Amino acid sequence: MSGSLATQPAYAALQAEIADFLYREAELVDDRRFDEWLALLADDILYFMPQRRNVKYGEHAARENTKVGEGISWFEEDKWTLGKRVAQIQTGVHYAEEPLSRVCHLVSNVRILTATPSLSDAQEVTTSCRFLVYQSRVEYENYTFIGKRLDTLRRHGESWVVARREILLDQNVLLAKNLSIFF
Repeated sequence: MSGSLATQPAYAALQAEIADFLYREAELVDDRRFDEWLALLADDILYFMPQRRNVKYGEHAARENTKVGEGISWFEEDKWTLGKRVAQIQTGVHYAEEPLSRVCHLVSNVRILTATPSLSDAQEVTTSCRFLVYQSRVEYENYTFIGKRLDTLRRHGESWVVARREILLDQNVLLAKNLSIFF
């Protein structure tokens, strides 16, 4: 379906608008402008990062990722819990973020998977992108997270808000000491 969307004339303009939104969002997090970042999240957001498992060939669709509401995930949060995480960081006494990490988000391969009701009048879009997040902590801790995101964005005035984010890390064992950053 996404291949047929990409051939439509309105696709390029909407894709550029969505990509710009995602780049701006990443910059807000990198610049530690967390309150502005929270404003880009829908009130009913689902922010989800499943745990990934190594599974037998042919079982990937059913078993590779944990499911929303079932088992353990790295994140299964709403706007309230994300706001609490931000508030904790902003106290200055967050053990995992004092001093604050230096974080750099690279977002690429932005594609529109669906647009409702249409590309030319999209009120909600489902997107796919790739990311690389680099985190530098204190003098010697450096972590790299690589993966894919599936976002549902909803039109909000002249811009967008993130209504759902699914973060799929390409690793299933994390070497980072904590997950205090945002994806």
